[in-house]
Amino acid sequence: MSAGTSTSPSDLTPELELKGINVIRGLAMDGPLQANSGHQGTAMALAPLAHVLFTRIMNYDASTPDWPDRDRFVLSGGHASILLYSMLHLTGFGLELDELRDFRQWDSRTPGHPEVGHTPGVEVTTGPLGQGFGNAVGMAIAERMLRARFGDELCDHYVYVTCGDGDLSEGVSHEAASLAGHQKLGRLIAIYDDNRITIDGSTDLSLSDDPVSRFAAYGWQVIDIGDAANDLDVLTSALEEARSHSEAPTMIVVRSHIGFPSPNLTDHHSAHGNPFNDEETALTKAVMDLPVDQRFWVPDDVLAMYRSAGSHGADRRAAWSKRLAASPSVGEWASAWDASADSDVGAAAALKAADSFDVGASVATRKASQQVLTAVAEAVPHVVGGSADLTGSNGAKVAAEAHDADSPGGRQIFFGVREHAMGAAMVGAAHHGGVIPVGGTFLVFADYMRPSVRLAAMSKAKCVFIWSHDSVGVGEDGPTHQPIEQLMSLRAIPDLRIIRPADATETAGAWAAAMSHDGPTGLILSRQGLPVLQHSDAQSVSRGAYRLIGDAAADITLVGSGSEVALCVDAAEQLNQSSITVAVVSMPSWELFEQQPDDYRAEILPAGRPVVSVEAGTTLGWARYATASIGIDRFGASAPGSLVMERLGLNVENVVETARQAVESA
Repeated sequence: MSAGTSTSPSDLTPELELKGINVIRGLAMDGPLQANSGHQGTAMALAPLAHVLFTRIMNYDASTPDWPDRDRFVLSGGHASILLYSMLHLTGFGLELDELRDFRQWDSRTPGHPEVGHTPGVEVTTGPLGQGFGNAVGMAIAERMLRARFGDELCDHYVYVTCGDGDLSEGVSHEAASLAGHQKLGRLIAIYDDNRITIDGSTDLSLSDDPVSRFAAYGWQVIDIGDAANDLDVLTSALEEARSHSEAPTMIVVRSHIGFPSPNLTDHHSAHGNPFNDEETALTKAVMDLPVDQRFWVPDDVLAMYRSAGSHGADRRAAWSKRLAASPSVGEWASAWDASADSDVGAAAALKAADSFDVGASVATRKASQQVLTAVAEAVPHVVGGSADLTGSNGAKVAAEAHDADSPGGRQIFFGVREHAMGAAMVGAAHHGGVIPVGGTFLVFADYMRPSVRLAAMSKAKCVFIWSHDSVGVGEDGPTHQPIEQLMSLRAIPDLRIIRPADATETAGAWAAAMSHDGPTGLILSRQGLPVLQHSDAQSVSRGAYRLIGDAAADITLVGSGSEVALCVDAAEQLNQSSITVAVVSMPSWELFEQQPDDYRAEILPAGRPVVSVEAGTTLGWARYATASIGIDRFGASAPGSLVMERLGLNVENVVETARQAVESA
């Protein structure tokens, strides 16, 4: 079946469909009530929409949640997770009813907000409002790229995302909607749940937007169906109209009533974040003719209806599998979806690129990164991405051909000045599968995209963030553009791998490590030229830290990252001439170093000997490795970069003097 064909089972009756929708609403109340925590109101209001999507519209096979050509469904308002969990149980994704009973409990598969990889059928980790909307944009970009590369015989699906007032109030949604409209992502269909309620009360308190005009101005097709949240045929017609429109993304605006059909709390903000009590739950179930004395009631006829809908895609998936097996592109397709193949081929290409850098040459690591990325992208054709406007500055050129509606096979994405949307889209594209997203901007602007980066780490999205202009070495642009705390704050994010290479050779090793990783990597790169060091080693980057000069018996160890490693080398030369023996350690990645065996870490940083850290950023955190630290615990200044470094203590004299004092105090 080609995408865009209705999947509605022929034996549905209006009575059975209404019964099913009411069962969903009952589950939406029972989960939060049992947990004494959660949000039932939106789930109740959107039960008819979920029913239509999962029974009449979406192309999926519940028995194979990871089928690559399935339609994607993103619940951007992740607080309504009980709605998604109810549908995943009913349609047969393997989520049992007991898991709904354990809603929001320790170690259950039904956490408070959906988590990809934790619950079958969940496409992305959502919750922070607006993120899922941005993820969906990235998914739609990935779908179009793969369709252009492999043809619609192998890639032919849609991305559906529900969003609410909170999602559309967050800034990331504005960035993402603008990007999607510019890109004319015709396979992206958003449904705006216009319930006009936030936790504080009516949206009239803070919101006067006209969503129809807003999205029309972004270049979207807008279908306003008014107060039709409970009209299955109107919902179906709007979704089918959206699928028939390939020239632009579609926003369907539907006026819903939060908490419907609660006798007392419909359209009330209490229905949003406070579980209904037993009395209100019973009253509402009575309105829907559900057993008031039973929780998690799912009758056999309703379960059979939804299980039938969940299995209808099996034949389409089987036909797709036959087309894939017969396709001349089967090998390329498998490679695009095989993370281990990416690791081997991409890492090998990166390490080979290390041979092109001559010792002593001055190369900014952002420039070296561009050279390595070019080699990696040539070897791995599903590496895609670009930059938030600064492509030439940060070295994030993946390919020559830009990706847009006229060139859907292009791999270079011009995200524009939209760092937050870029991050969210990268995460969505990574979880869509078939592509490895790359995105770049200046390190100081990582602050704009931090929520997306955090979710990338939480959900183990394989993508590479290029953050260049990594220190006060930026120079004349001044403190607004000179990162101080950004590097350490990114290191604080669990499961985010940060690598700050010392030179071009280590940059190649950083890319190899990024390609080998199954989650997100941040590359921290210099604006200014750095010398290619004599003993730097691309292979050793994967160990996080290694000894560049000296041995474990040295009087003192100087440890640095990035541009400061060369400074440590220069200081070591002076110290060695004054009878103080020095070892220099390059530490491009704390995270990789912490993964090494205890004996290796003890050999690199011997206990009982002084260690001085040198890094052009805040010294916060270095005490875990160093007995003394040289860094910058203030904002920078506008002046030539070398002068700013000098004035702020990043110079040979300060390193030498600090090292002498450390040895004397040892």
